[in-house]
Amino acid sequence: MTEEMMRLVMQLGIILIASKFMGWFFSKKLKQSKVLGELIAGMIIGPFMLGAIPLGQTFGPMFPMVSGPIPVSVELYGFATIGSIFLLFGSGLETDLPTFIKFSGKASIVGFGGVIVSFFLGAGITVLLVPGIHSIMEPEPLFLGTICTATSIGITARILNEKKKISTPEGVTILAAAVLDDVISIILLSIIVGIATVEKNGGTIAWTTIGLVAGKAIGFWLLCMVVGIIIAPHITRSMKRFNSLELIAEVTFGLALLLAGLSEMVGLAMIIGAYIMGLSLSQTDVSFEISERINAVGDYFVSMFFAVMGMMVNFSMIKPVLGFGLIFAIVAFIGKLVGCGLPALFAGFNIRGAFRIGAGMLPRGEVTLIVAGIGLASGAIGEDMFGVAVVTMFLASIAAPPLVVFAFKGGASGYKKSLAKPDDEDIITIELEFPSERAADFIRRSIAEGFRSEGFFIKRLEGTVRAWQIRNENMIFTMKLINTKLETNCKKEDEDFIRLMLSESLVDFHGFIDGIKSMESPDMMGAHLLIDMFAKEDAKQNIKY
Repeated sequence: MTEEMMRLVMQLGIILIASKFMGWFFSKKLKQSKVLGELIAGMIIGPFMLGAIPLGQTFGPMFPMVSGPIPVSVELYGFATIGSIFLLFGSGLETDLPTFIKFSGKASIVGFGGVIVSFFLGAGITVLLVPGIHSIMEPEPLFLGTICTATSIGITARILNEKKKISTPEGVTILAAAVLDDVISIILLSIIVGIATVEKNGGTIAWTTIGLVAGKAIGFWLLCMVVGIIIAPHITRSMKRFNSLELIAEVTFGLALLLAGLSEMVGLAMIIGAYIMGLSLSQTDVSFEISERINAVGDYFVSMFFAVMGMMVNFSMIKPVLGFGLIFAIVAFIGKLVGCGLPALFAGFNIRGAFRIGAGMLPRGEVTLIVAGIGLASGAIGEDMFGVAVVTMFLASIAAPPLVVFAFKGGASGYKKSLAKPDDEDIITIELEFPSERAADFIRRSIAEGFRSEGFFIKRLEGTVRAWQIRNENMIFTMKLINTKLETNCKKEDEDFIRLMLSESLVDFHGFIDGIKSMESPDMMGAHLLIDMFAKEDAKQNIKY
């Protein structure tokens, strides 16, 4: 046990150093996503490259290859899994729930379109190009078609987080569609495993069992979404009694872990449960405080997640099937770009938005390997077709992040219609003008402290204008600092309370100014302190001599 833990600790150290340096290099020097650097770091140090080099007769390779579809140790894969939960829980916290709900119908259209087009393209190209396969209903084309439908929500979520695009119409549509893809992929996998079992052993397909698996997965997903959104404010409200934001963040992440485990139990991916928990908490007034504390720890684990995903790329399996793998990967890309992008055009997005959604649905990751691994373990596909899945994941991991970054360049909206809320006319603007920007910022800080003392939580908003969201339960308003002007936007019903708080802060500030004016002349300020100091020094000298 001691030796295994020693190896694990050293592995984690190497992964963290390599992934962080490569992430920094790709982000700062190459202007690409950190994800790409972290994935490549995993490939370089993994069991199929440098990690396979023996370091001694007793120690062996630093990253020994493990037999099976997942070529890393259970311990490393466990750390990667925790990283994926951190990532999706944080993404859920950053998602704007009203926008998510508003675009959930459009996301369903996008998700179904991507699954249908990708599945038939993947299965069709397999029948067309692989010798000995004559029907789309044979296990190999069915499994490869399912591999085409899988989307790695983790990669896209990380990039959207980096670019602060997670709550845009395109961002929430991608995340909702990716979650739906995962649910559909699980259902497809259940059906295809049943068909493969019948093909291999004979008998009939257990449609009743498959239907129960599908119903359980969809029911659990919808139930958790509804119940989570309803009870999340009550959970945070009751936990505020402990007067500890650290406790709230830690307990809510514990709930995310529990829901992730329950998701796996019913046949869904753990990341879906984590995302649902984060999404449920996103509209609470402490969501920003939870997010800050979670991200501070999660950054370590998330880098490990992507590095471990990179370690799964088996280069020896790629070479024999490189030709067909390249064609299959291109078809898989087209399936998502067309299958998700085209429905997005009919769902209210413009060409720019449709391209962003199609690009955001391109990444493949651990789900691809899991589906392929089940196919390999069941005997439905051979090592050659498993190699095709590895090629697809490798190319998607390399090509998708830069494409997503490129798609989201520029600030233009990808949605045709205005997103203005119908109650915008009920928003009141309160303006305060000050003699200088420094004075305005000083007052802003004083006002913020006053609201904090009343139980409000403050979140800095991204953008060119310095702005903050101030929130307590259902009362939400924003404060902007524009040169020498402090502008507060609030609902009409909250105007009286906010004006009272602003007035109290200004009265306190006037009292502070009057106190300074009543002090002695600035030229003589502190002079008596110097006199006292010299008097004490003279006394010491007299005693000494």
